[in-house]
Amino acid sequence: MCIEADDTTTPMPLPFQQISGQPINAEQTAYLEGLFAGLHNRGLGFGDLAPTALPTLASPDLSDLTDQERIKRELHPLDAYSLLLQHAASDQAPDPDNAFRFKWQGLFYMSPMKEGYMARLRIPGGQLTSAQLREIAAITEGLTTGYLQITTRSNLQVRHIRFQDAPEFLRRIQAIGLHTRGAGADNIRNLTCDPTSGIDPMERVETLPLTLQLGQVILNHREFYDLPRKFNIALHGGGSIPIVEDTNDIGWKAVRVCSLAEFKTQGPCDFRSGDLLTDSVPPGLYFRCLLGGATGHKSFARDLGVLVPPAEVVSMSAAMLRVYLAHGNRTDRKRARLKHLLENWTLDRFRTETETLLGRSLMGIPEGSETAVPSSGPVTSGMHSHLGVHPQRQAGLHWIGVAVPVGQITSKQLRRLAELAELYGSGEVRLTVWQNLILPNISEAYVETVKKALVKAGLDWKSSALRGGFIACTGNRHCRFAASDTKRHALELIQWLDSRVTLDQPVNIHLTGCPNSCAQHYMGDIGLLGTQVKRGGSSQEAYHVFVGGGFGGRQAIGRAVFQGVILEELGPLLERMLKVYLQIRHSDENFQAFTARHDLGRLQELFSENLILS
Repeated sequence: MCIEADDTTTPMPLPFQQISGQPINAEQTAYLEGLFAGLHNRGLGFGDLAPTALPTLASPDLSDLTDQERIKRELHPLDAYSLLLQHAASDQAPDPDNAFRFKWQGLFYMSPMKEGYMARLRIPGGQLTSAQLREIAAITEGLTTGYLQITTRSNLQVRHIRFQDAPEFLRRIQAIGLHTRGAGADNIRNLTCDPTSGIDPMERVETLPLTLQLGQVILNHREFYDLPRKFNIALHGGGSIPIVEDTNDIGWKAVRVCSLAEFKTQGPCDFRSGDLLTDSVPPGLYFRCLLGGATGHKSFARDLGVLVPPAEVVSMSAAMLRVYLAHGNRTDRKRARLKHLLENWTLDRFRTETETLLGRSLMGIPEGSETAVPSSGPVTSGMHSHLGVHPQRQAGLHWIGVAVPVGQITSKQLRRLAELAELYGSGEVRLTVWQNLILPNISEAYVETVKKALVKAGLDWKSSALRGGFIACTGNRHCRFAASDTKRHALELIQWLDSRVTLDQPVNIHLTGCPNSCAQHYMGDIGLLGTQVKRGGSSQEAYHVFVGGGFGGRQAIGRAVFQGVILEELGPLLERMLKVYLQIRHSDENFQAFTARHDLGRLQELFSENLILS
């Protein structure tokens, strides 16, 4: 309400008559009348203090909803907990509608593979304490078979939860400061960031605090639990472990802006791919924003063309999510990812819509400021950077990357990791997108002790350039979409290849059981996509073989070089491919560059020849 008067000598009526429930006395009345009269004389009114109205979001077209959108509008999945209790009381499997709704509680009905639920935890940034690890171990032993997986989104999956035990499972997970809400379906999946945030000498911006802040925003805003489809967000602060941010719907990448004077004085020290050289922007550290990644759809994220200060990353992420909420496709599930919205829009339009919600303009990347420098990355010495012993920025401390083959881990191993973290570290463990984990803050005096303890626990701290690059999705033992038993096959291939081939450069081999590409086969040096083929009148598990994929500075979509290779032929074929690469590559050429030099016909010839092998 704006207070105005025709004559400043006339007392102005007050917009309220009480303060804290008590009538205003004469002295208070006189003071307030004078205050508002003074404001009026300066051209101000009470209404000037009213909050500015936020822009109204456009309503999505709901005239032809998908079945999933209908289910959500009949009963919001977050309001379906009472139904979950009813199913638990009768130990009853959910019907299709409720099976979809229960994914909002992080519970996935495993039929027809198994009768029960799989639960996916939400662990922002993959950060866990030893106390949480112990309770997760106890929960999986008491309520499940103890089967756990580390996923490619730095979180954990727990399987074989009986219907009657689901509420107790959720209660115990929430009691240790974790939750499962929104872990599946049309929600923002687990937020990923540098697993070495805060301890990595290469890191430019600490991303774990930003990830935790964004996680709280998502958790406390109901609107973010009704997206048109799934949504992935990753923040890379420049740490030595890649987090494949360019495969996410929103990928944040820390970059450095250097002035011309600074560049002349210091030279290209620590310049990396994506850094900028310009006087048009204040020098310092920023984030570049990548949009629309979905490697299952052969799409990497594209640069929005803006520079965002770290302090604005959370608010801008929320604004972009709201743009997607308002404009994402709710009538065709196959066209509902952010990638598809950006195929219909220009990036400039998406930027404009985001600026409207933010109420401010974003800082653009000045034309001609891009620096022609090679992609800077960790020195791996034939290893993968997510494994092994590495010095921290804190003097005398190390982090140890722990190898967990294809992410499978037992409750007993979790308990042992908790002990090691408490005895020799800071009581903390962090999961990575490479289906393994790290133990941070290990004193130099205890490094050898921890290495031996890991091996004794059935884990390891070291890995070959081949073994450390295997990634596998859940596979058909537990996923109805998968055509092959990817995890078992990956373990068999690891044993076959590691005993026959010695590589001096890392090679990533990704196995995924279906075109949804949970293990991102398109971005592996070698990608394996599960299928079924007919042999001798019966159906056999097999793989299509892709080569040449990559991410980050080596971004590329793999090309299919062989089709329908059955398992007994797959090991020898991969062995031949790697040996041919070692024998005829150019000096220090990596596998991706080697395959890129040849067309598919030539690669098929090379990989099929026996004469070239010794």
